[in-house]
Amino acid sequence: MMELEIRELRPENYAEMIALWERAGLSYRPRGRDSPAAIAAQMERDPDLFLGAFAAGKLVGTAIGSDDGRKGWINRLAVDPAYQRRGVARSLIAEVERRLQGRGREIIAALVEDWNTASLALFQDCGYVLDRTILYLSKRTAPWV
Repeated sequence: MMELEIRELRPENYAEMIALWERAGLSYRPRGRDSPAAIAAQMERDPDLFLGAFAAGKLVGTAIGSDDGRKGWINRLAVDPAYQRRGVARSLIAEVERRLQGRGREIIAALVEDWNTASLALFQDCGYVLDRTILYLSKRTAPWV
């Protein structure tokens, strides 16, 4: 079993986090919501919800939680392909859940793209229920945000 340390990410982890997202095939918006300044502001607002999983000092997974005051969210769940299927994502999900429940959130949700069957299966295995009655709509001020 691999020893895994989950800890809060800091702005100085930005480049390492982006490199992990790229290795994991996670899309991101470097000129918008995922810019260094935007990420730093999010980290400052909710430092306890920006989590990294480290194996032997290397960042191998990320999960970003958010709290809208009514519901908790799990975002940006990514695991380095070399570390997938080793419990990293499950550990990150469990830790984000623990922290959000500590804030009093009784509902925790995740948005998963419909093509990502592995993530859908993972969340379902972790007790999440697929709700096909909700449609996600967004209004953006810029196409890259």
